[in-house]
Amino acid sequence: MNIVTPEFLDQLRAVLGPAQVVTAQEDLIPYSFDGTAALKHMPGAVVFPLDGRQVAECVKLARAAQVPVVTRGSGTGLSGGSVPLNGCLVICLVRMDKILEIDASNLTLRAQCGVITKEIDDAAAAIGLFYPPDPGSMKISTIGGNVAENSGGLRGLKYGVTRDYVMGMEVVLPDGQLVFLGNKCVKDVAGYSMKDLFVGSEGTLGIITEVLIKLLPRPAARKTMLVLYDSMEAAAQTISAIIAARIIPCTLEFLDRMTVGCVEAFAKIGLPTDVEALVLMETDGHPAVVEDEAAKMIELARRHGAREVKVAADEAEGARLASARRSAFSALARMKPTTILEDVTVPRSELARMVAHINAVAKKHGLLIGTFGHMGDGNLHPTFLTDERDHEEMHRVELALEEIVDETLKLGGTVTGEHGVGLAKKAFLKRQLGDGSFELMRTVKRALDPQGLLNPGKIFD
Repeated sequence: MNIVTPEFLDQLRAVLGPAQVVTAQEDLIPYSFDGTAALKHMPGAVVFPLDGRQVAECVKLARAAQVPVVTRGSGTGLSGGSVPLNGCLVICLVRMDKILEIDASNLTLRAQCGVITKEIDDAAAAIGLFYPPDPGSMKISTIGGNVAENSGGLRGLKYGVTRDYVMGMEVVLPDGQLVFLGNKCVKDVAGYSMKDLFVGSEGTLGIITEVLIKLLPRPAARKTMLVLYDSMEAAAQTISAIIAARIIPCTLEFLDRMTVGCVEAFAKIGLPTDVEALVLMETDGHPAVVEDEAAKMIELARRHGAREVKVAADEAEGARLASARRSAFSALARMKPTTILEDVTVPRSELARMVAHINAVAKKHGLLIGTFGHMGDGNLHPTFLTDERDHEEMHRVELALEEIVDETLKLGGTVTGEHGVGLAKKAFLKRQLGDGSFELMRTVKRALDPQGLLNPGKIFD
């Protein structure tokens, strides 16, 4: 593979116009990293196409020149998926930011890949509809990046993840061909489901330039509760009891003791800082169902040892209580120069055991680790508070992460529930998948991208 050359840059300017091609070193710095700590490489150039056709032309030129391509949205990724290679071409899609159609008759929305995720839900809400996936970065992440990473979010337990809402997409293939996969039909089994191959592919198989997504009717009512516990085991038992009672809340989130303390110092919500676990519970739907489910969840929480249950009186108070969970990462990030937000998932029944293991690992290696996440689906975010300039401490972080991954796999879990593999998790992927599944993925990559030009080095070497 080659790096960007002056001749290649002239070709890009001819296709896009000079204003859409950036090469000055100081202007490239913001595109040399993403939201992942301690990963940085300088690209050779960044281009800003305005539509799928321009993306296709850039890919064709890159293929002819053998220049590797890394696609980027807002750069909020947490697995190094959009970190460039030195000297590569970065295709930044943030200027492709138009909502192209809202079809209320078919409950669909079509948008360019650079539209901010929250803007999708805001546009749907204007006509009484709802886009459920809500990653923590939804105010700044792009819908194309969400599809490429198959992002989750706080509402994933009830509503699923991004994949569950993708009905179609426009994709630029590694040879520069522009294709549309999927349609507005609720049922379609004509051939392979090719769109699903690209959901979660992290830019390694193609570049998603437009998405067609499913919307839902907006829930008529919602009730928010914040529940405090003196033990993580009691919190986990409550969650199991709620699911066993056949209640599927829209949100079941938790914070451990360290995270609660950081959130209170940051947001001044009025939380006691001596609790071992805080659980955010939300139910939505028909008002009568919401009241019934909320009452049952409160009863189950108290039956399983909740110290206190705070119930929001209205939507504004509900948003204030929910901010305890939504501000977790920001609160933790204030503690140390480097914040490494990790992502593992275990079966719900193993959640308390996994949190205890993380705490033991932190103590063993002398590290600060705050843990929060999606208790309803077993997805934890152990968050290392460290300093990447301290090489000895970073070595201890690596050892601790190894032990956390080992325990995750031992408990039947996965090394990433929603952040993706990228650079950060590729060393663990084969360990989870086994040789056969791992080689099958490599076969797909080689078939679609035989030159290995799209996001090389991500997911696998």
